[in-house]
Amino acid sequence: MTDKKQKLTRPRTGRMLSGVCAGLANFFGLDISLVRIVYTFATIFTAFAGVIIYIILLIIIPEEPNRYYRND
Repeated sequence: MTDKKQKLTRPRTGRMLSGVCAGLANFFGLDISLVRIVYTFATIFTAFAGVIIYIILLIIIPEEPNRYYRND
């Protein structure tokens, strides 16, 4: 078992728009489709407040570092 700390990041692969739902799914160990469906229903039933939350999470959650390019 590794003692590696998992960080919440937006992945560069497997994302539809900007990777917020994919990042949340990876962080919590859930299926990406399940997170997207729950997000969609939550957005519809909260009078589209989910759009504002998505934009805030887009700004807050950093993007995954590029593994092919290192800026030393």
